Amino acid sequence: MIQAVRDALRLPDLRRRIFYTLLILVIFRAASHVPVPGIDREALRSLTGGAAQLVSILDLLSGGAVAEYSVLANGVYPYINASIIIQLLVPVIPALKRLSEEEGGAGRRKLNQLTYYLTIPLGMLQAWGQAQLFNAAAARPVLPNFGFDQPAHILPTISVLIAMTAGTMFAIWLGELITEQGIGNGLSLIIFGGIVARTPYNVARIYTTDGILGIFFFLLITALVVFVIVYVHEGERRIPVQYGKRVRGRRMYGGGSTYIPLRVNMAGMIPLIFAQSILTFPAVIAQFMVNSPNAGVARFAADVMNFFSGHTVEWYTTLLYAVLYFSAVVGFTYFYTFVLVEQQNLPENLQKYGGFIPGIRPGKQTADFINGIYKRITLFGALFLGGVAVLPFIIQLLLNTNVLLITSAGLLIVVGVVVDTMRQLEAQLLMRHYEGFIR
Repeated sequence: MIQAVRDALRLPDLRRRIFYTLLILVIFRAASHVPVPGIDREALRSLTGGAAQLVSILDLLSGGAVAEYSVLANGVYPYINASIIIQLLVPVIPALKRLSEEEGGAGRRKLNQLTYYLTIPLGMLQAWGQAQLFNAAAARPVLPNFGFDQPAHILPTISVLIAMTAGTMFAIWLGELITEQGIGNGLSLIIFGGIVARTPYNVARIYTTDGILGIFFFLLITALVVFVIVYVHEGERRIPVQYGKRVRGRRMYGGGSTYIPLRVNMAGMIPLIFAQSILTFPAVIAQFMVNSPNAGVARFAADVMNFFSGHTVEWYTTLLYAVLYFSAVVGFTYFYTFVLVEQQNLPENLQKYGGFIPGIRPGKQTADFINGIYKRITLFGALFLGGVAVLPFIIQLLLNTNVLLITSAGLLIVVGVVVDTMRQLEAQLLMRHYEGFIR
């Protein structure tokens, strides 16, 4: 691997892509420290309870910007929700379905534009929700001039909403730059950069609370989880494919055999991000009613916010949240996997190029065969992703410690991003006649 990195750095094009990616990540981390206009940092540090836990979850999705309450505090969370909404509407709305089936990528570009347009109001809504959450949960308002209740607060409120929404679009733009001109998936690398940047602080926190033994336990579990993640991430089922021979004049074309690699975890870390985005949405909505004049409504909203932010006191509520989180990850794994399968359209492409699976007729039987295999292997991948996601809750219930809270979603995302990025770098090296990258 080290030698392959050296080979990549010797190539001017790959070296430019690698340094370009690092430069964009540095810009993102620098922008993550630009504060929202009018913030009271001392009040921000006073967050406790479910609000603090919700901030921790949103901090993961924003790439580490929520803890500083910067203009990038929304992160890419509105874009993720917009993507989920558009993907759910594609099979339902005929016009969107026709766009997704257009050839040449024109329809896909239009769908991406719709996703960006939907991101803006969702970003505004999340910016408002975060401000209300922090003002309600802190000892004193984090944004003292926020709200439309007084004429003097209107302009500061609008500036906060515009700044945070612009920060979301800026983060998405940086991610797109990495995807187009760098190495790896840009949005995933944005989240990855925030997680890695917080690692020294998290390790120091573990040392402060649990000492050297806690550090050792953390490193041991981390190594085991990384090994399992990589092992499953690289697992695949190979489907043999035979290509028929074609005779043109005196020449014979085609023939030979190959295989289709069907990955066990084709969806990567995306289902985990989707599940966290959906599960935090009720908490964001509930915070609007935390300060309700009705005591019953306010208490119910606080309970909802605490539950969907993972801040539960009783063991049975922790178990219930873990089951809900596990189910969401499994469901999104199946959903995203079959979205990718439909986009690949393997049966039609095989038939177009004269390929067939031995013993399976082309067309519908080939499609049913491939979908059946995907259903079986995706079950294992979905259970694996769900198990890794709820591992911190299991450890918390069994050992009464939260030492793994920083390694659940974060570790899975980090490992997934690293493996995917290295695979893309491997493809770039193979295009330039280099030997394999991951050995």
